[in-house]
Amino acid sequence: MDFSSAEARFAVEAAQKAALLVRRIQRDLAAEALTKNDRSPVTVADFAAQAVVAAMLADAFPQEPLVAEEAAAALRSPDHAEVAAKVVSYVQTVFPQADADTVLAWIDRGTAEAQGRFWVLDPIDGTKGFLRGDQYAVALALVEDGQVMLGALACPNLRAAREPAKGGEGTLALAMRGQGARWAALEAPTTWQALRVSDERDPARARLLRSFESGHTNAGQIEAVAQALGTAAEPVRMDSQAKYAVLAAGGAEVYLRLLSPSKPDYREKIWDQAAGALIVEEAGGKVTDLDGKPLDFSTGRRLIANRGVLATNGHLHAAVLDALRAVGA
Repeated sequence: MDFSSAEARFAVEAAQKAALLVRRIQRDLAAEALTKNDRSPVTVADFAAQAVVAAMLADAFPQEPLVAEEAAAALRSPDHAEVAAKVVSYVQTVFPQADADTVLAWIDRGTAEAQGRFWVLDPIDGTKGFLRGDQYAVALALVEDGQVMLGALACPNLRAAREPAKGGEGTLALAMRGQGARWAALEAPTTWQALRVSDERDPARARLLRSFESGHTNAGQIEAVAQALGTAAEPVRMDSQAKYAVLAAGGAEVYLRLLSPSKPDYREKIWDQAAGALIVEEAGGKVTDLDGKPLDFSTGRRLIANRGVLATNGHLHAAVLDALRAVGA
């Protein structure tokens, strides 16, 4: 399997179509909703993107399961009729002949078991970034027997792979195991450029990727790790798995998912890590858990054998693991 394979072509087209639809929904609905503390736009976009990818998978690889974040049960409730109608309406902009029952069935395709060979999807990674008009990503990956073989990240607001700035055509990053990683403009992914991590080897110059939101990490321990490393570089702040694309392109050196003090037993969902982790690895970086163990995608919908996530440019991985041990993370 390589970049010319049917799997790669499907991943590019599916991630692109879903991301462009999500960007349209964001522009239509999110700005007004943010002022009202209304999360319905992200709900509409999540379900619509999952339906589009599931429909395309049913056509390209009809026997292959999809493991995704959403299920359509809530949309079948009369209490959510308005949201369901919006989901169907947006999906019809991609598949005009789809009726409501078909759209809901596509969404439910994502409830498959995570075993053998399967596709894994996060229809919107970075929901708060989506609502703010900042960074978010559609993340799609192919897993075979616990190993991620393909990863695609579509980042509609990422100007270029190594620039955590908004605007432009958006960025689509793609990796194939053993084949490297590359990126192209989201709107027209025809000219591809290789992704390569930073060659920085001095911990004092390491740029840490930091989230705007702190709910799924431990901000205090991240500060302690930065001090242990002696880094004086300004952190790179952004939402979502778009951070993986920036790391893979050399725009930063370290990304940490520490355990939140309020959720010490939390284990990562596979769709939050699969695509981005492979993209970093194939760009020359390294991804493990906080104990230095490889991420194990053979354990179902969560990485139950792993504690947190550490992604680096590879050169600094050992130094960051030492810093984690020093601060008790």
